[in-house]
Amino acid sequence: MTQPPKIRLIAIGDEILSGRRQDKHFSKIIELLSVRGLALNAAEFISDDEDEITACLTRSFATGDIVFCCGGIGATPDDRTRQACARALGVGLALHPEAERLIGERCADMAARGQGSADMSTPENRQRLQMGVFPIGAQIVPNAYNKIPGFFVRDHTFMPGFPVMAEPMMTWTLDTRYAHWHHQVQRIEHSFLVFGLPESRITPALEALELRWAGVKAFSLPSVGGESGGPHIELGVKGPPDPAAEALAYLRAEVVRVGGQLTPPPRD
Repeated sequence: MTQPPKIRLIAIGDEILSGRRQDKHFSKIIELLSVRGLALNAAEFISDDEDEITACLTRSFATGDIVFCCGGIGATPDDRTRQACARALGVGLALHPEAERLIGERCADMAARGQGSADMSTPENRQRLQMGVFPIGAQIVPNAYNKIPGFFVRDHTFMPGFPVMAEPMMTWTLDTRYAHWHHQVQRIEHSFLVFGLPESRITPALEALELRWAGVKAFSLPSVGGESGGPHIELGVKGPPDPAAEALAYLRAEVVRVGGQLTPPPRD
């Protein structure tokens, strides 16, 4: 069975790196992918610097991965993603006809509510049209929130930094462009807690497990304590259902064999 391409997230914005705003895209894309039988492979957070964005996207376009890129597609001086994308692709920028129409509709909607003008020749609306200037060859990504679209090029979906807009755009892209990858690979994840066992003692079993069951990955997450009853390790496996179940049983047996406990020690 053909494996889906890797899926990555790129979040752009000085406000995230400085802490002025908290990123919400990371947890949301994991959720959206999970219900479709997909998984996030990597995430990257970068600044609004155009050279940095250009370098990041140049590397990214070379991978063939599916990428969701959030932030920096507005029309203020700190929004440089559109320009950096064009540079990374070696193409120019142009007002997308469909984006122009949709932005015009948005301005008309606002004017009907007494906010601004529907005249697209006003300075304010000419500035708004800059949000429809995309790298040549890009396609639009519909924005159900306010009609001002994002854009898509070479398996990269570019969306605003606002989660209320980005989430439906991610959903549309996953269900429209990548539905054929949904639930193509069935994977499960199992874990259990282990007490009274140093991580170094169970590591050989984790290594042997991955050699014995191809496609299954083992993981070990140590903890100093908390509600789970003192220091412990969360051990687990993830992979195709049948091999993962076999590997889990093996790992449990190895824990007991080397002296670990599957229940917390009594509290004093």
